[in-house]
Amino acid sequence: MQSKVAAVTMVREDLFFLRAWLKHYGDVLGRENCYIVNHGRGEEVADLAAGCNIIGIPGDPHKNFDMKRWRLLNNIVMGLRSYYDHIVVGDVDELVVVDPASGKSLLEYLWDAPIRQVMTPLGIEVIHRIDVEPEAITDHILGPRRYIRLAPHYSKPCVISAGTKIARGGHFTQYGKLNAPDDLYLFHLKFCDFPEYVAAMNRRNAVVQDIGTGVKETAIGRHWFAEARGEDRAVFEAFADLEPVEGFDMSPYRAEMRDTFSKRGDTGYFHFARPEYAVQFELPERFFGLF
Repeated sequence: MQSKVAAVTMVREDLFFLRAWLKHYGDVLGRENCYIVNHGRGEEVADLAAGCNIIGIPGDPHKNFDMKRWRLLNNIVMGLRSYYDHIVVGDVDELVVVDPASGKSLLEYLWDAPIRQVMTPLGIEVIHRIDVEPEAITDHILGPRRYIRLAPHYSKPCVISAGTKIARGGHFTQYGKLNAPDDLYLFHLKFCDFPEYVAAMNRRNAVVQDIGTGVKETAIGRHWFAEARGEDRAVFEAFADLEPVEGFDMSPYRAEMRDTFSKRGDTGYFHFARPEYAVQFELPERFFGLF
């Protein structure tokens, strides 16, 4: 029986995150159902992603990079809807995960989910507590890294089975109903490992330097620019100051999403409040080893 679920991403040089993406989606959905846009046609990306559907595109720096990227991803997702029931789309450092307490894998969960909808997992960010987690990441990220913080900015409407348009960055769609299932999470991995963070930020700073325009003239996240970067070690040391919360009850934060869901002005998109929560949680052991 053919899988009814596909995953789509775009990557350039981020091999650490691509390995995690492949381990998660490739193992669960099958590499034949993974679609990777290889920005710049990197040979290492192609080698790692062998067995996936690889779309090579030119890698020339461009000030409208993010607009072009999401225009392409939008059209790929809408095209794949003719062949799959659900498509998971996002950045290579974002992984949609089903709570193991549900007893289902991501494939099993989406296999049973109704179609013609958009699902929005709760965004959580894996943080590297460098004060208490000295070990390097080897086979898995979760386990060696066991702390997370809430990241409403990454509660993205990224599981697509309806005809809709996705905004640049993947943060909003034009689907007018919020479906935020209790068992669904989006793990953002940007801060999961200090050495990998430094390397990734160096690559991003180099890209915008090659483009040669400023923040206001460039359709790329502000965090790609060296002047917005800050001091790397201080960023990670600050994680220890986040207020610890006992347990792992995420229902109040999903309730906030549902209560504030509304039209995003006259754009045709919908959104919800994305407050900053200065708290951290220790991830339950049932999540360890998922990726």
